[in-house]
Amino acid sequence: MISGWEQKYNDILKEFGYSKKRDLEAAKFLNSLLKNSFPLKKLEQKIKNKTVFVIGAGPSLSSSISSIKKFPNVTKIVADGATQALLKNKIKPDIVVTDLDGDIESLKKASEMNSIMVVHAHGDNITKLPYALKFRNCLGTTEARPFDKIKNFGGFTDGDRSVFLANYFGAKKIILFGMDFGNKIGSYSKQGRYDKQTKIKKLRRGRLLLEWLATKSNSELYTTRPIKGFCQIRLRDLQEIL
Repeated sequence: MISGWEQKYNDILKEFGYSKKRDLEAAKFLNSLLKNSFPLKKLEQKIKNKTVFVIGAGPSLSSSISSIKKFPNVTKIVADGATQALLKNKIKPDIVVTDLDGDIESLKKASEMNSIMVVHAHGDNITKLPYALKFRNCLGTTEARPFDKIKNFGGFTDGDRSVFLANYFGAKKIILFGMDFGNKIGSYSKQGRYDKQTKIKKLRRGRLLLEWLATKSNSELYTTRPIKGFCQIRLRDLQEIL
């Protein structure tokens, strides 16, 4: 785990009233579903010392798609709901970070395309975890202490966990798209009914975690939307950074 994560996790539990016990139950259940430990070397090969696009499902994603598409060979870590948008535009995710509340058919399709599926277990998604059985290349994560086949790279929402993952495996440059962390929810962000105010609160927490990560990371950090500690860039300047 990244140094200092346990305190951040305790802050999250307190702010949202989540149960550490339920998170542990979910992690244990996911661990029991996964037949094998996923080889972390495969993630390292895709990320270490490379430029990585981290793609979230925020409102600005749609305007970023054409720019992302211009760089087919750059490793793409995709947060849950953004998977559907990328597949619609014939962009393959290399890694999908999900707690399974996005479009399940899109997640299954990404898995069939050999995307690495990083499935997160928490107290509110226990009933969805069996979907992990449908994924070819699957790694389980938790926000609590890691054990056995379950890892913890840091992060809270699918979006910021994607950034923490890229950081953990030593990306040279991390460039964020569709990571707005504002008061508007992207159309691909969540399936079904949800509490908008809670979602906005989660996004705010995710943004604070990225600002914290920026003080610790050795990666070069870029974003198309303002985040403290990240260098804000324009889409037309992407080629210069790469």
